Amino acid sequence: MTISETAAGFVTHTPARRARDQRRRLVLPSWLRPGLALPSLIVLAMLACGLFPDWIAPFAPTDMTDAILAPPDRTHWFGTDHFGRDVLSLVIHGARQSLLMGACAVFVGGFAGGLIGLISGYGGRKIDLVLMRLLDIWMAVPDILLAIIIAAALGPSLTNTIIAVGLVTVPRYARVMRAQVLAIRSRPFIEASRSIGSPHTLIVLRHILPHTTSQMLVMATLGIGSSILIGSSLSFIGLGVIDDQPDWGFLLSQGRSYLTVAWWFATFPGLAITALVISANLLGDKLRGRLDPRQRGA
Repeated sequence: MTISETAAGFVTHTPARRARDQRRRLVLPSWLRPGLALPSLIVLAMLACGLFPDWIAPFAPTDMTDAILAPPDRTHWFGTDHFGRDVLSLVIHGARQSLLMGACAVFVGGFAGGLIGLISGYGGRKIDLVLMRLLDIWMAVPDILLAIIIAAALGPSLTNTIIAVGLVTVPRYARVMRAQVLAIRSRPFIEASRSIGSPHTLIVLRHILPHTTSQMLVMATLGIGSSILIGSSLSFIGLGVIDDQPDWGFLLSQGRSYLTVAWWFATFPGLAITALVISANLLGDKLRGRLDPRQRGA
């Protein structure tokens, strides 16, 4: 190591620098600190587009103009599609469908999977064996293939897409919940609660569920990105959301035929999916580090 490198390392770790970093950690929330500011802003921007699309979008998603497949310009920042609709407005309005689909699918999968994992981990050896073998069969089918089968059987709509994506994610939540319950049920405070005659419902609600909430919350945060990807894949092949306000997957499906003449039609919806999935995964990983004591010192 040279003298300049040693001096640079010394300057980096001066008391003034450490004090400034400590003040910044005290003032700024964890999601606004360097490294997480951009993902947080992307997620907040997507949430704003999903909640208030009519206020943010410059045009309605059904407005058509004579400028068909026009490249990006000052009027249409993301260009127009094959109907003359503003692609930026379509992306903004499509955020509501994609976010709603991802969040509701995570809720369906987390609730059903958490209930199965709770019953499996707390119900005894025979129940655990039966449920785990059923989950093994469930997980033997690839996620996207199972989602296609369920969506094709139910029909293309937002509700059916949520059900299909939610059912696909049930096994992963069930296994995480089961592992947590098995680790907690042998704790001394659980045995003490049983010894004084506490009913099983009270033990589950007061002692087991509070200790599993953080892990399931982290799983749900990390699962939003994959749920949006699966839902967008269903919309891409025509089994997802088909509406006047299409989601990003359906916009990709419409734009794939015009990649050689209008690259912007499919590029910007694809970038929206990529940015949201990566940002959600980064925030979920940070949340896991905050809630898991074993990773706080890492």
